[in-house]
Amino acid sequence: MADREENELWDLYSRDREKTGKIHRRGDSLKEGEYHLVVHICIFNSKNELLIQQRQPFKEGWPNMWDVTAAGSALQGETSQQAAEREVAEEIGLKIDLSNNRPNFTINFARGFDDYYLLEQEVDLASLHLQEEEVQAVRWVSKNEVLAMQAQGTMIPYWFLDKLFEIRDMQGAHG
Repeated sequence: MADREENELWDLYSRDREKTGKIHRRGDSLKEGEYHLVVHICIFNSKNELLIQQRQPFKEGWPNMWDVTAAGSALQGETSQQAAEREVAEEIGLKIDLSNNRPNFTINFARGFDDYYLLEQEVDLASLHLQEEEVQAVRWVSKNEVLAMQAQGTMIPYWFLDKLFEIRDMQGAHG
């Protein structure tokens, strides 16, 4: 896995989210004015429970922590939707189709753009194939459960985690 990550290439974007035509190798430092794209997929079921994954203990960045359904950087040549579909398939073995979806929201961070997709889908956990290099477990959690996990320090501390449960059906500012 480390070798694959070291060979991972990303498209670089301007601060206005326009592709620059430059390519970046994962692990190298981004220069001032260079940005990359990251996707996060949050799958909810009809009971308003969020499918979360536990990161492997040897995973760099947030080891052993629980995270949203899937996430990762977009690879060179991928759209946001393609990256999100690939990450879900790689990490939990679930095929999704986002060809008609836009991200529900985007958050700018210091070195890029985080696109968030909020989906509703019934998923049989027993049918999932977890990526051994990244994911050790998955489970469904309610809003109260995930907030308790965050308070206990076992869930990655997304500052807006409580809002995900409220905005998942909204599109745009008018809902």
